[in-house]
Amino acid sequence: MLTLTDPTPTADSVATQVAAYLAKLNDAQREAVEFGTQEAGAAAGPLLVIAGAGSGKTNTLAHRVAHLLVKGADPHRILLLTFSRRAAVEMTRRVSRIAINALGSRSAIAQGLTWSGTFHSVGARLLRDYADLVGLSPSFTINDREDSADLMNLVRHELGLSAKEKRFPAKSTCFAIYSRVVNTGATLATVLDQAYPWCREWEPDLRRLFAAYVNAKQLQSVLDYDDLLLYWSHLAAEPSVAADLSSRFDHVLVDEYQDTNKLQASILLSMKPDGRGLTVVGDDAQSIYSFRGATVRNILDFPNHFDPPAKCVTLERNYRSTQPILEASNAVIGLASERYTKNLWTDKASAQKPRIVSVADEADQARYVVEKVLEAREAGMTLKSQAVLFRAAHHSAALEIELTRRNIPFVKFGGLKFLDSVHVKDVLAVLRWAENPRDRVAGFRVVQLLPGIGPAIAGRVLDRVAEQGGSTGDAPQALAAFAAPARASEDWPRFVALMAKVCGRETGWPAEFEMIRRWYEPHLERNHEDAAIRHGDVLQMESIASTYPTRERFLTELTLDPPDATSDESGVPLIDEDYLILSTIHSAKGQEWRNVFVLNGVDGCIPSDLGTGSDEEIDEERRLLYVAMTRAKEDLHIVTPQRFYVHNQTHLGDRHVWASRTRFIPAQLMDAFEACAWPPVPVAAAPTAAGLAAAARAKIDIAARLKGMWE
Repeated sequence: MLTLTDPTPTADSVATQVAAYLAKLNDAQREAVEFGTQEAGAAAGPLLVIAGAGSGKTNTLAHRVAHLLVKGADPHRILLLTFSRRAAVEMTRRVSRIAINALGSRSAIAQGLTWSGTFHSVGARLLRDYADLVGLSPSFTINDREDSADLMNLVRHELGLSAKEKRFPAKSTCFAIYSRVVNTGATLATVLDQAYPWCREWEPDLRRLFAAYVNAKQLQSVLDYDDLLLYWSHLAAEPSVAADLSSRFDHVLVDEYQDTNKLQASILLSMKPDGRGLTVVGDDAQSIYSFRGATVRNILDFPNHFDPPAKCVTLERNYRSTQPILEASNAVIGLASERYTKNLWTDKASAQKPRIVSVADEADQARYVVEKVLEAREAGMTLKSQAVLFRAAHHSAALEIELTRRNIPFVKFGGLKFLDSVHVKDVLAVLRWAENPRDRVAGFRVVQLLPGIGPAIAGRVLDRVAEQGGSTGDAPQALAAFAAPARASEDWPRFVALMAKVCGRETGWPAEFEMIRRWYEPHLERNHEDAAIRHGDVLQMESIASTYPTRERFLTELTLDPPDATSDESGVPLIDEDYLILSTIHSAKGQEWRNVFVLNGVDGCIPSDLGTGSDEEIDEERRLLYVAMTRAKEDLHIVTPQRFYVHNQTHLGDRHVWASRTRFIPAQLMDAFEACAWPPVPVAAAPTAAGLAAAARAKIDIAARLKGMWE
């Protein structure tokens, strides 16, 4: 229970404070924040907040959590689920600030929200609590997606599938299929039919591969991302465990509910079957991640899972865009086949409608964007406050060339993460193997860091560790007894000593990270010419490690939500403090800019040719355009090239194709836009008599010269 700073507050003073911290909310936001909180300590029925783009979703959710605290909710019994660690940290920070302003008590709030995090990180914590019930070791390690694909590949090779006469699907494809089955709840046959039709013939072999992959994970005591949800869902499906899980949390609040998959929805409904204390916030119009297994059905069907149905509150006031941009966006999403009815509005008036700009081709599209970006910059708008959005990453190729030619700095979103960097994966593998010596993928990577050790010898080392029992105590003994090859003889004793100390936790956390880093530095210099740059990443990771209380917590959090790598060459330019933003629409969700350009607003790009196989896919493509449009605060340009140069057409070869404006902006919506062509067609002046005479003389002279060349 939180307490007031004033030892003898009056009822009137408390009411005044409470009114003050809610005063800046609009009526709909306040309705969502206060729903069901009139009775102290009682959990309300289910609540669905439909939060339109730019409507203050995060602010509303933070105020609701803070309001629950003010009303006496125990912060340790609040579960707040987000889709990134950064979002969870930001949400906790906002909640603390709001609650402190209302109550004046700092300590209980700052330390109280211990269950705020991503679905995957919370799942990992709960699985360690219930590990014995699901046959897991509490010290299980978590493979990132690349390591999971590597393990899939090892199993694939052991089953002889990589040696078939016809080429078997690659490891990344196999893992993608496996992940899609797990997250969508669809059958393997359905997933193959809908998303991987070229792999249908391999269905029996894929079943065998996936069963062997699951067995390998269990033997090695490792989980992948999908397991964190899968195991949690199976736990929650057991009535007795579900009751225990539910009793741990009085309130469960979920951000970005439209991005959840079937597993995540099943977890929530199992934990809170009557919906009491359950609040979900999201926007069906921004559900654009079906390729990750997310389904818009979760948010569309949410109210009817309960009896009586969940309370719905709609946030329609937009604090981001001008009214003309909102009117055009409302018109586009208004043609969706199924949606929650909402019409965004704002008090930001403007005479400028969104532009639909017709250009000849992709080259003109690039020149138009560059000209307008520079024009806006000359008018005082920084490059960073402008963005170019596109459906697929390759759509920006011509623009990138033009920006480079014009010496305009830009950042394209979607660069490397820490865990994609070889050197960081090396150091992390040492920690993971020390934490769980049965983790064959981590051990395979670590042993091959030493000179003279390749896959064959590494495999024998891992076999020896497994024969010894595979525990943290057995592993160093197995390594010490192994006869290393001559080239590794000098490094092997130091390696064995390192593993003995780290497995035995002799140095303690986080000092053992520094010890590993010092051991790794000579191997980094030997294996990488740009070791100095990569060294910066390792030092940064060491600094991050020092902020975590345990090695296990660090490994879990870093694997689930890695930070950006400093050596990422596709990151922010170091030589410019201002730069243009280039981003796919998927990566732009949640962002906003003053000036937004949407490339290739034509059929075949938006919607993508690959996204028109069903009504559901077409509706998601419509939502993608809606998300792109609602990123704009002041100016919006949808550029429509009239033709494209298409490469590598199987039957038709390289060719130009003509394009038409996206079907999502039909003729009846054009009143909401300003249509224009670029470049403007100049009005030709009529030729004069003197000019025609001069041209005639020039023509005669040229003809004579041409004849003279052959005389």
